[in-house]
Amino acid sequence: MKGKEYLEKVEEILKKVKETQLKAIGQAAELVADTIAGGGLLHVFGCGHSQMYAEELFYRAGGLVPVNAILEPALSLRPEAPKSTWFERCPEYGKEIMRNEPVRPGDTLIIASTSGRNAVPIDAALQAKEMGLKVIALTSMAFTRSVKSRHASGKLLYELADVVLDNCGIEGDAVVEFDGLPFKAGPTSTVSGCAILQAVVVEAIEKLLARGITPPVWVSSNLDQGDQINARYIKEYRGRVKCL
Repeated sequence: MKGKEYLEKVEEILKKVKETQLKAIGQAAELVADTIAGGGLLHVFGCGHSQMYAEELFYRAGGLVPVNAILEPALSLRPEAPKSTWFERCPEYGKEIMRNEPVRPGDTLIIASTSGRNAVPIDAALQAKEMGLKVIALTSMAFTRSVKSRHASGKLLYELADVVLDNCGIEGDAVVEFDGLPFKAGPTSTVSGCAILQAVVVEAIEKLLARGITPPVWVSSNLDQGDQINARYIKEYRGRVKCL
């Protein structure tokens, strides 16, 4: 049963994440905690399907409030997905995106790119560093080491990051083989990537509480007090966080 095989592959990857990524998760959480303690924002950026990571951490019940999701329309799968692939390879576009975000020195930027080879994520990282941000890369080290950069610098995303989070995926991302099918199916990067980033969030919350700082956390709007609590956060952060 291929569905069972896929779930077993995911379990193996999550086990590998637990065995190999806890140090990096702690380092990333420290950067996020420093940013929030200083009154800054955590920005999250990705192209195509990697935009889901920004959506996952933004305005999320149980998630940190000071999160700015960078949801560039041209890099979305809507309305025509192939365009996002083209835009992700455009030189200098990533720099322009960052120049138009509400960033300031001391903020932290998470950039998700499984291959880490395309121009936009790399330019976004370069611009973020120039603007005084710390950069966390979420990537697949096995994948990115198997490809060449498409950026003029020849750099891959992980080479520009202060902290690298490895989603422990494989080259090509998909893990299930089929007779009669030349390529694998069943990608794993979203499952492991979301787990890693949520681990960073809860670790950052723990670090802030240890410093005597109670960070703002979104409450489910389906709990009785959720709307009332969240309304205060919206009022406080509207104008600073784009999508609020």
